Amino acid sequence: MSAIAAFSLPPRDRNEVNRGSTSLELMFDLATVVAVAAAAHGLAQDIEAGEFAPGVVRFACSFFMAWLAWANYTWFASGYDNKSAAFRVVTMVIMFGSLTLAGGIRSGLGDEPHWLVLIGFSIMRLGMIALWLGAANGDRHARPAALRYAAGIGGMQVYWNTLIVTVSPEAPLYFPLFALGAAGELAVPLLAERGTASNWHHGHIIDRYNSFNIIVLGECFAAIALIISDPATPELRHFWWAALCSIIAFSMWGLYFDRNEQLLSRKPGIVLTWAYGHCLLFAAGAATAAGFTVFLSVARDGTVSQQLAALAFCIPIAMYLTALWLVRDRASKHGSMHWLLLIMAALVLASSTFASHALELIAMLLAITVTIRRRLFPASLHAGGERD
Repeated sequence: MSAIAAFSLPPRDRNEVNRGSTSLELMFDLATVVAVAAAAHGLAQDIEAGEFAPGVVRFACSFFMAWLAWANYTWFASGYDNKSAAFRVVTMVIMFGSLTLAGGIRSGLGDEPHWLVLIGFSIMRLGMIALWLGAANGDRHARPAALRYAAGIGGMQVYWNTLIVTVSPEAPLYFPLFALGAAGELAVPLLAERGTASNWHHGHIIDRYNSFNIIVLGECFAAIALIISDPATPELRHFWWAALCSIIAFSMWGLYFDRNEQLLSRKPGIVLTWAYGHCLLFAAGAATAAGFTVFLSVARDGTVSQQLAALAFCIPIAMYLTALWLVRDRASKHGSMHWLLLIMAALVLASSTFASHALELIAMLLAITVTIRRRLFPASLHAGGERD
Protein backbone atom coordinates (compact mmCIF):
# COMPACT_ATOMS: atom_id res chain seq x y z
CA MET A 1 0.00 0.00 0.00
CA SER A 2 2.88 2.37 0.76
CA ALA A 3 4.21 1.84 -2.77
CA ILE A 4 0.83 2.78 -4.22
CA ALA A 5 0.65 5.86 -2.02
CA ALA A 6 4.13 6.91 -3.15
CA PHE A 7 3.22 6.57 -6.83
CA SER A 8 2.01 10.05 -7.69
CA LEU A 9 1.37 11.50 -11.14
CA PRO A 10 0.65 15.24 -11.09
CA PRO A 11 -1.25 16.76 -14.03
CA ARG A 12 0.56 18.33 -16.95
CA ASP A 13 -0.28 21.81 -18.18
CA ARG A 14 -3.20 21.44 -20.59
CA ASN A 15 -2.15 24.71 -22.26
CA GLU A 16 1.46 23.65 -22.80
CA VAL A 17 2.81 25.13 -26.05
CA ASN A 18 4.12 22.90 -28.83
CA ARG A 19 3.10 19.70 -27.07
CA GLY A 20 3.81 16.79 -29.40
CA SER A 21 4.06 13.01 -29.16
CA THR A 22 6.90 11.76 -26.98
CA SER A 23 9.33 9.05 -28.07
CA LEU A 24 7.67 6.73 -25.54
CA GLU A 25 4.26 7.32 -27.11
CA LEU A 26 5.69 6.66 -30.56
CA MET A 27 7.16 3.43 -29.19
CA PHE A 28 3.70 2.57 -27.87
CA ASP A 29 2.36 3.15 -31.38
CA LEU A 30 4.80 0.56 -32.73
CA ALA A 31 3.37 -2.04 -30.37
CA THR A 32 -0.12 -1.09 -31.53
CA VAL A 33 0.92 -1.43 -35.18
CA VAL A 34 1.55 -5.14 -34.60
CA ALA A 35 -1.96 -5.68 -33.22
CA VAL A 36 -3.61 -3.68 -36.01
CA ALA A 37 -1.64 -5.57 -38.66
CA ALA A 38 -2.64 -8.90 -37.12
CA ALA A 39 -6.32 -7.91 -37.13
CA ALA A 40 -6.19 -6.76 -40.78
CA HIS A 41 -4.31 -9.90 -41.84
CA GLY A 42 -6.90 -12.08 -40.12
CA LEU A 43 -9.74 -10.27 -41.89
CA ALA A 44 -8.11 -10.80 -45.28
CA GLN A 45 -7.60 -14.50 -44.56
CA ASP A 46 -11.21 -14.97 -43.46
CA ILE A 47 -12.61 -13.26 -46.56
CA GLU A 48 -10.32 -15.29 -48.82
CA ALA A 49 -11.63 -18.43 -47.08
CA GLY A 50 -15.20 -17.39 -47.85
CA GLU A 51 -16.02 -16.44 -44.25
CA PHE A 52 -17.02 -12.83 -44.89
CA ALA A 53 -19.48 -12.26 -42.03
CA PRO A 54 -17.56 -14.26 -39.37
CA GLY A 55 -14.36 -12.55 -40.51
CA VAL A 56 -15.87 -9.09 -40.08
CA VAL A 57 -17.06 -10.01 -36.59
CA ARG A 58 -13.65 -11.36 -35.57
CA PHE A 59 -11.95 -8.29 -37.03
CA ALA A 60 -14.31 -5.93 -35.22
CA CYS A 61 -13.61 -7.64 -31.89
CA SER A 62 -9.84 -7.77 -32.40
CA PHE A 63 -9.53 -4.21 -33.65
CA PHE A 64 -11.73 -2.81 -30.91
CA MET A 65 -9.54 -4.32 -28.20
CA ALA A 66 -6.36 -3.01 -29.88
CA TRP A 67 -7.84 0.47 -30.31
CA LEU A 68 -9.32 0.56 -26.81
CA ALA A 69 -5.98 -0.29 -25.22
CA TRP A 70 -4.30 2.43 -27.30
CA ALA A 71 -7.00 5.00 -26.51
CA ASN A 72 -6.93 4.24 -22.77
CA TYR A 73 -3.22 4.95 -22.59
CA THR A 74 -3.20 7.86 -25.04
CA TRP A 75 -5.79 9.94 -23.22
CA PHE A 76 -4.12 9.28 -19.88
CA ALA A 77 -0.62 10.12 -21.13
CA SER A 78 -1.95 13.36 -22.61
CA GLY A 79 -2.57 14.67 -19.10
CA TYR A 80 -0.28 12.82 -16.72
CA ASP A 81 3.02 11.90 -18.39
CA ASN A 82 5.61 13.18 -15.89
CA LYS A 83 8.52 11.29 -17.51
CA SER A 84 9.35 9.62 -14.19
CA ALA A 85 10.99 6.20 -14.05
CA ALA A 86 7.82 4.72 -12.52
CA PHE A 87 5.61 6.08 -15.29
CA ARG A 88 7.95 4.75 -17.96
CA VAL A 89 8.19 1.31 -16.37
CA VAL A 90 4.40 0.99 -16.13
CA THR A 91 4.14 2.17 -19.76
CA MET A 92 6.59 -0.52 -20.86
CA VAL A 93 4.58 -3.15 -18.98
CA ILE A 94 1.47 -1.96 -20.85
CA MET A 95 3.41 -2.17 -24.12
CA PHE A 96 4.36 -5.76 -23.34
CA GLY A 97 0.67 -6.45 -22.81
CA SER A 98 -0.04 -4.90 -26.21
CA LEU A 99 2.47 -7.23 -27.86
CA THR A 100 0.94 -10.21 -26.07
CA LEU A 101 -2.50 -9.10 -27.27
CA ALA A 102 -1.13 -8.85 -30.81
CA GLY A 103 0.32 -12.35 -30.51
CA GLY A 104 -3.10 -13.64 -29.50
CA ILE A 105 -4.75 -11.98 -32.48
CA ARG A 106 -2.07 -13.27 -34.83
CA SER A 107 -2.32 -16.85 -33.55
CA GLY A 108 -5.88 -17.08 -34.84
CA LEU A 109 -9.27 -16.97 -33.18
CA GLY A 110 -10.83 -20.42 -33.22
CA ASP A 111 -13.36 -22.01 -30.89
CA GLU A 112 -10.97 -22.10 -27.93
CA PRO A 113 -10.77 -19.29 -25.34
CA HIS A 114 -8.46 -16.49 -26.48
CA TRP A 115 -5.91 -16.97 -23.73
CA LEU A 116 -3.16 -14.80 -25.19
CA VAL A 117 -5.63 -12.02 -25.94
CA LEU A 118 -6.95 -12.27 -22.39
CA ILE A 119 -3.49 -12.27 -20.82
CA GLY A 120 -2.25 -9.35 -22.93
CA PHE A 121 -5.36 -7.28 -22.36
CA SER A 122 -5.28 -8.01 -18.63
CA ILE A 123 -1.66 -6.85 -18.38
CA MET A 124 -2.51 -3.61 -20.16
CA ARG A 125 -5.54 -2.95 -18.00
CA LEU A 126 -3.73 -3.61 -14.73
CA GLY A 127 -1.13 -1.10 -15.90
CA MET A 128 -3.85 1.45 -16.63
CA ILE A 129 -5.40 0.94 -13.19
CA ALA A 130 -1.99 1.62 -11.64
CA LEU A 131 -1.63 4.81 -13.70
CA TRP A 132 -5.06 6.11 -12.71
CA LEU A 133 -4.32 5.42 -9.05
CA GLY A 134 -1.13 7.42 -9.52
CA ALA A 135 -3.18 10.25 -11.01
CA ALA A 136 -5.58 10.06 -8.07
CA ASN A 137 -2.60 10.58 -5.76
CA GLY A 138 -1.12 13.42 -7.80
CA ASP A 139 -4.17 15.40 -8.98
CA ARG A 140 -6.42 16.47 -6.13
CA HIS A 141 -8.87 18.22 -8.46
CA ALA A 142 -9.41 15.19 -10.71
CA ARG A 143 -9.05 12.57 -7.95
CA PRO A 144 -12.75 11.50 -8.05
CA ALA A 145 -12.61 11.00 -11.83
CA ALA A 146 -9.31 9.11 -11.59
CA LEU A 147 -10.71 6.74 -8.98
CA ARG A 148 -13.83 6.17 -11.06
CA TYR A 149 -11.64 5.39 -14.08
CA ALA A 150 -9.64 2.85 -12.06
CA ALA A 151 -12.83 1.23 -10.75
CA GLY A 152 -14.50 1.24 -14.18
CA ILE A 153 -11.52 -0.33 -15.93
CA GLY A 154 -11.23 -2.95 -13.18
CA GLY A 155 -14.92 -3.80 -13.33
CA MET A 156 -14.91 -4.12 -17.10
CA GLN A 157 -11.82 -6.33 -16.99
CA VAL A 158 -13.67 -8.72 -14.69
CA TYR A 159 -16.42 -8.80 -17.32
CA TRP A 160 -13.94 -9.58 -20.13
CA ASN A 161 -12.24 -12.29 -18.11
CA THR A 162 -15.59 -13.93 -17.39
CA LEU A 163 -16.71 -13.70 -21.01
CA ILE A 164 -13.55 -15.13 -22.55
CA VAL A 165 -13.21 -17.95 -20.00
CA THR A 166 -16.85 -19.08 -19.98
CA VAL A 167 -18.17 -18.44 -23.51
CA SER A 168 -16.76 -20.04 -26.66
CA PRO A 169 -15.85 -17.55 -29.42
CA GLU A 170 -18.00 -19.63 -31.77
CA ALA A 171 -21.08 -19.49 -29.53
CA PRO A 172 -24.03 -17.45 -30.88
CA LEU A 173 -24.05 -15.33 -27.72
CA TYR A 174 -20.37 -14.40 -27.89
CA PHE A 175 -20.64 -11.40 -30.20
CA PRO A 176 -23.73 -9.89 -28.50
CA LEU A 177 -21.95 -10.25 -25.15
CA PHE A 178 -18.81 -8.74 -26.66
CA ALA A 179 -20.86 -5.82 -27.99
CA LEU A 180 -22.34 -5.36 -24.52
CA GLY A 181 -18.82 -5.23 -23.09
CA ALA A 182 -17.77 -2.72 -25.75
CA ALA A 183 -20.73 -0.52 -24.81
CA GLY A 184 -19.68 -0.76 -21.18
CA GLU A 185 -16.14 0.32 -22.05
CA LEU A 186 -17.41 3.31 -24.00
CA ALA A 187 -19.59 4.25 -21.05
CA VAL A 188 -16.68 4.32 -18.58
CA PRO A 189 -15.48 7.84 -19.56
CA LEU A 190 -19.07 9.11 -19.44
CA LEU A 191 -19.49 7.88 -15.87
CA ALA A 192 -15.95 8.70 -14.72
CA GLU A 193 -16.01 12.33 -15.84
CA ARG A 194 -19.43 13.29 -14.52
CA GLY A 195 -18.92 16.36 -12.39
CA THR A 196 -15.11 16.18 -12.46
CA ALA A 197 -13.15 16.03 -15.72
CA SER A 198 -9.73 14.46 -16.05
CA ASN A 199 -6.80 16.35 -17.50
CA TRP A 200 -5.79 16.20 -21.19
CA HIS A 201 -4.11 18.42 -23.77
CA HIS A 202 -6.25 19.44 -26.77
CA GLY A 203 -3.52 19.76 -29.40
CA HIS A 204 -1.69 16.68 -28.15
CA ILE A 205 -4.77 14.47 -28.48
CA ILE A 206 -5.32 15.64 -32.06
CA ASP A 207 -1.67 14.87 -32.81
CA ARG A 208 -1.99 11.39 -31.31
CA TYR A 209 -5.12 10.57 -33.32
CA ASN A 210 -3.40 11.83 -36.44
CA SER A 211 -0.61 9.37 -35.69
CA PHE A 212 -3.03 6.45 -35.42
CA ASN A 213 -4.48 7.33 -38.79
CA ILE A 214 -0.97 7.14 -40.23
CA ILE A 215 -0.69 3.67 -38.67
CA VAL A 216 -3.75 2.33 -40.50
CA LEU A 217 -2.74 4.00 -43.77
CA GLY A 218 0.64 2.34 -43.30
CA GLU A 219 -1.18 -1.00 -43.41
CA CYS A 220 -2.52 0.02 -46.82
CA PHE A 221 1.05 0.70 -47.92
CA ALA A 222 2.08 -2.78 -46.75
CA ALA A 223 -0.70 -4.29 -48.88
CA ILE A 224 0.39 -2.19 -51.87
CA ALA A 225 3.97 -3.44 -51.50
CA LEU A 226 2.60 -7.00 -51.44
CA ILE A 227 0.72 -6.39 -54.70
CA ILE A 228 3.89 -5.14 -56.38
CA SER A 229 6.10 -7.96 -55.11
CA ASP A 230 3.63 -10.82 -55.60
CA PRO A 231 4.75 -12.00 -59.07
CA ALA A 232 8.14 -13.69 -59.37
CA THR A 233 9.04 -11.18 -62.07
CA PRO A 234 7.71 -7.60 -62.28
CA GLU A 235 4.39 -7.34 -64.14
CA LEU A 236 2.80 -4.21 -65.55
CA ARG A 237 -0.70 -5.08 -64.35
CA HIS A 238 0.50 -5.42 -60.76
CA PHE A 239 2.10 -1.99 -60.98
CA TRP A 240 -1.21 -0.66 -62.32
CA TRP A 241 -3.18 -2.16 -59.42
CA ALA A 242 -0.61 -0.88 -56.95
CA ALA A 243 -0.81 2.59 -58.48
CA LEU A 244 -4.60 2.62 -58.13
CA CYS A 245 -4.39 1.45 -54.51
CA SER A 246 -1.78 4.13 -53.88
CA ILE A 247 -4.09 6.82 -55.27
CA ILE A 248 -6.78 5.57 -52.89
CA ALA A 249 -4.43 5.57 -49.88
CA PHE A 250 -3.01 9.01 -50.75
CA SER A 251 -6.54 10.35 -51.19
CA MET A 252 -7.60 8.98 -47.80
CA TRP A 253 -4.60 10.77 -46.31
CA GLY A 254 -5.40 13.96 -48.22
CA LEU A 255 -9.04 13.98 -47.14
CA TYR A 256 -8.18 13.50 -43.49
CA PHE A 257 -5.28 15.95 -43.29
CA ASP A 258 -6.72 18.83 -45.30
CA ARG A 259 -8.17 21.07 -42.58
CA ASN A 260 -7.24 22.45 -39.17
CA GLU A 261 -10.75 22.32 -37.72
CA GLN A 262 -10.67 19.23 -35.53
CA LEU A 263 -12.19 18.78 -32.09
CA LEU A 264 -13.43 22.34 -31.76
CA SER A 265 -14.70 22.02 -28.18
CA ARG A 266 -13.94 20.27 -24.90
CA LYS A 267 -17.63 19.61 -24.28
CA PRO A 268 -18.06 15.92 -23.35
CA GLY A 269 -20.58 15.14 -26.09
CA ILE A 270 -18.40 16.61 -28.83
CA VAL A 271 -15.23 14.99 -27.48
CA LEU A 272 -16.79 11.53 -27.19
CA THR A 273 -18.32 11.68 -30.68
CA TRP A 274 -14.95 12.70 -32.08
CA ALA A 275 -13.01 10.05 -30.15
CA TYR A 276 -15.41 7.16 -30.72
CA GLY A 277 -16.09 8.10 -34.32
CA HIS A 278 -12.37 7.77 -34.94
CA CYS A 279 -12.54 4.13 -33.84
CA LEU A 280 -14.80 3.45 -36.83
CA LEU A 281 -12.55 5.54 -39.09
CA PHE A 282 -9.39 3.71 -37.99
CA ALA A 283 -11.04 0.30 -38.32
CA ALA A 284 -12.17 1.22 -41.83
CA GLY A 285 -8.62 2.23 -42.75
CA ALA A 286 -7.21 -1.09 -41.54
CA ALA A 287 -10.01 -3.01 -43.28
CA THR A 288 -9.18 -1.19 -46.52
CA ALA A 289 -5.70 -2.72 -46.34
CA ALA A 290 -7.30 -6.13 -45.92
CA GLY A 291 -9.48 -5.39 -48.96
CA PHE A 292 -6.40 -4.66 -51.07
CA THR A 293 -4.96 -8.02 -50.03
CA VAL A 294 -8.20 -9.79 -50.96
CA PHE A 295 -8.13 -8.09 -54.36
CA LEU A 296 -4.67 -9.58 -54.90
CA SER A 297 -5.93 -13.07 -54.07
CA VAL A 298 -8.58 -12.74 -56.79
CA ALA A 299 -5.93 -11.71 -59.30
CA ARG A 300 -3.65 -14.54 -58.19
CA ASP A 301 -5.92 -17.59 -58.15
CA GLY A 302 -9.54 -16.49 -58.23
CA THR A 303 -10.45 -18.19 -54.94
CA VAL A 304 -12.74 -15.24 -54.16
CA SER A 305 -15.30 -13.82 -56.55
CA GLN A 306 -14.66 -10.42 -58.09
CA GLN A 307 -17.86 -9.11 -56.50
CA LEU A 308 -16.79 -10.16 -53.02
CA ALA A 309 -13.33 -8.70 -53.56
CA ALA A 310 -14.86 -5.40 -54.67
CA LEU A 311 -17.05 -5.30 -51.57
CA ALA A 312 -14.00 -6.05 -49.41
CA PHE A 313 -12.48 -2.66 -50.20
CA CYS A 314 -15.56 -0.65 -51.23
CA ILE A 315 -17.33 -1.09 -47.89
CA PRO A 316 -14.40 0.00 -45.66
CA ILE A 317 -13.57 2.98 -47.90
CA ALA A 318 -17.21 4.10 -47.72
CA MET A 319 -17.06 3.62 -43.94
CA TYR A 320 -13.88 5.70 -43.77
CA LEU A 321 -15.56 8.58 -45.62
CA THR A 322 -18.71 8.31 -43.49
CA ALA A 323 -16.71 8.28 -40.24
CA LEU A 324 -14.68 11.29 -41.41
CA TRP A 325 -17.94 13.13 -42.04
CA LEU A 326 -19.12 12.17 -38.55
CA VAL A 327 -16.03 13.39 -36.68
CA ARG A 328 -15.38 16.50 -38.75
CA ASP A 329 -17.55 17.58 -41.68
CA ARG A 330 -20.85 17.06 -39.88
CA ALA A 331 -20.13 20.29 -38.03
CA SER A 332 -18.66 22.07 -41.05
CA LYS A 333 -19.48 25.75 -41.47
CA HIS A 334 -19.17 25.38 -45.25
CA GLY A 335 -22.58 24.29 -46.50
CA SER A 336 -21.26 23.29 -49.92
CA MET A 337 -18.88 20.82 -48.29
CA HIS A 338 -21.22 19.48 -45.64
CA TRP A 339 -22.52 16.46 -47.56
CA LEU A 340 -19.62 15.84 -49.94
CA LEU A 341 -18.12 12.88 -48.10
CA LEU A 342 -21.48 11.15 -47.62
CA ILE A 343 -22.27 11.53 -51.31
CA MET A 344 -18.89 10.10 -52.24
CA ALA A 345 -19.35 7.24 -49.77
CA ALA A 346 -22.59 6.30 -51.52
CA LEU A 347 -20.87 6.46 -54.92
CA VAL A 348 -18.04 4.25 -53.65
CA LEU A 349 -20.55 1.63 -52.56
CA ALA A 350 -22.29 1.88 -55.93
CA SER A 351 -18.92 1.27 -57.60
CA SER A 352 -18.87 -2.25 -56.16
CA THR A 353 -21.54 -3.22 -58.71
CA PHE A 354 -18.89 -2.73 -61.41
CA ALA A 355 -16.69 -5.36 -59.82
CA SER A 356 -14.16 -5.68 -62.63
CA HIS A 357 -13.37 -1.94 -62.60
CA ALA A 358 -14.21 -0.98 -59.02
CA LEU A 359 -10.61 -0.14 -58.18
CA GLU A 360 -10.36 2.33 -61.07
CA LEU A 361 -13.71 3.94 -60.23
CA ILE A 362 -12.90 4.41 -56.54
CA ALA A 363 -9.45 5.84 -57.27
CA MET A 364 -11.06 8.34 -59.63
CA LEU A 365 -13.84 9.26 -57.16
CA LEU A 366 -11.43 9.86 -54.28
CA ALA A 367 -9.03 11.87 -56.41
CA ILE A 368 -11.95 14.03 -57.57
CA THR A 369 -13.09 14.50 -53.95
CA VAL A 370 -9.65 15.69 -52.87
CA THR A 371 -9.50 18.06 -55.84
CA ILE A 372 -12.94 19.52 -55.13
CA ARG A 373 -12.14 20.20 -51.50
CA ARG A 374 -8.81 21.81 -52.22
CA ARG A 375 -10.15 23.93 -55.06
CA LEU A 376 -13.03 25.21 -52.95
CA PHE A 377 -11.01 25.70 -49.76
CA PRO A 378 -7.34 26.29 -50.68
CA ALA A 379 -6.61 27.93 -47.32
CA SER A 380 -7.21 24.68 -45.45
CA LEU A 381 -4.26 22.73 -46.83
CA HIS A 382 -2.48 22.48 -43.50
CA ALA A 383 -3.95 19.85 -41.24
CA GLY A 384 -4.53 20.44 -37.58
CA GLY A 385 -1.87 18.67 -35.58
CA GLU A 386 0.22 17.97 -38.68
CA ARG A 387 3.78 19.14 -38.46
CA ASP A 388 5.37 20.06 -41.80
